[in-house]
Amino acid sequence: MADKIQAVRGMNDILPDSTPHWQKLESVLRQLMASYGYNEIRMPVVEKTHLFKRSIGEVTDIVEKEMYTFEDRNGDSLTLRPEGTASCVRAGIEHGLLYNQEQRLWYMGPMFRHERPQKGRYRQFHQLGVETFGVSTPDVDAELILMTARLWKMIGIHSSVHLEINSLGSNEARAEYRDKLVAFLEPIKDLLDEDSQRRLTTNPLRILDSKNPEVQKLVKDAPKLNEHLDEESEQHFERLCQILDTNNIPYTINTNLVRGLDYYNRTVFEWVTDKLGAQGTICAGGRYDGLTEQLGGHSTPASGFAMGLERIVALIQEMAPEEVATADVYMVALGEHAELSALQLAEQLRDQWPAIRVRMNCGAGNFKKQFKRADKSGAKIALVIGEQEVQDGTVGVKYLREHKEQLVVSQRDISQLLEQYLV
Repeated sequence: MADKIQAVRGMNDILPDSTPHWQKLESVLRQLMASYGYNEIRMPVVEKTHLFKRSIGEVTDIVEKEMYTFEDRNGDSLTLRPEGTASCVRAGIEHGLLYNQEQRLWYMGPMFRHERPQKGRYRQFHQLGVETFGVSTPDVDAELILMTARLWKMIGIHSSVHLEINSLGSNEARAEYRDKLVAFLEPIKDLLDEDSQRRLTTNPLRILDSKNPEVQKLVKDAPKLNEHLDEESEQHFERLCQILDTNNIPYTINTNLVRGLDYYNRTVFEWVTDKLGAQGTICAGGRYDGLTEQLGGHSTPASGFAMGLERIVALIQEMAPEEVATADVYMVALGEHAELSALQLAEQLRDQWPAIRVRMNCGAGNFKKQFKRADKSGAKIALVIGEQEVQDGTVGVKYLREHKEQLVVSQRDISQLLEQYLV
């Protein structure tokens, strides 16, 4: 027997019992983006490898260990995108969207990283990304945070997440702080774990963000980044906090929050939860004013965030594990003439009410089997047609989610009933 073909490890199917949760979340996200006046951009999933090496940094974990990179037939090195910001900046430069312009953009789609798969962390995963260009002031950083706070309320998880913020300061101030941090860590280098020892020479600020409890104890007394900020960055951060306070957004200043990518400066933030085990960050972002110039464009202030949709769907299901209905109305029909009548009525209802989901029973079956399918669909109403209803020009109305008596109404009046009950 031939080996059974299975999905690539860490690249998961999203099955029909889960897709309604995804569709609902994606619909809310599109609504949210429109309400803030952001425009959608769509980039390819494959880019030249050099783009990510220049933007993310050659000594980051993503570039060193996690990228899916291959050579095409022309010998060009290509990579499945591990994140969206670099692609968005590349598209903005290439199509002349950024120079002396203000842009507020969003995108949604798959990203790829060769990590060890675990709950909430997959090798193909999906993100919503939001990027702003051309605004250097902290109000746009605050808007991004306010936008995410609004989303948590819209999808009902606001009580399960909290906000952590920090400032990395300017690139110059961070370079000075980096030297002080390395001087603190060098004498205790042998006590650090393997990852932290490697980062000491490549990206020492990432050591502050280590999830290893032993490393966290060692860096507890390290110099604090927020004590080495330049004056302009201090004012920027104070104004951000003032806006969040005015809008009643609770937050914690986490002085060890640095983010994993090299391009961040000034504002960084994360929304975290304790409901998903080790994978607690569901949304993260910040300011990256130097990236556009780094990738060959003109100097452009920028900020943005990305959120992992798998983790948000998991959190929604954790908070409210409800079944999502796949239909509003289920057509039950018994007999050849009844099936023809039901199919015709279903098409008429779809013509009149495109937003109502009408599901037709196919494959026959007695009434008991059909009502069982109707109940499983999550529909609120079953419309029932048998041979007698065909003769009389009527339809039975059975309420599936409420204790109401079954009705028999004229087919001409069924649209009025659905308007009152569903529309």
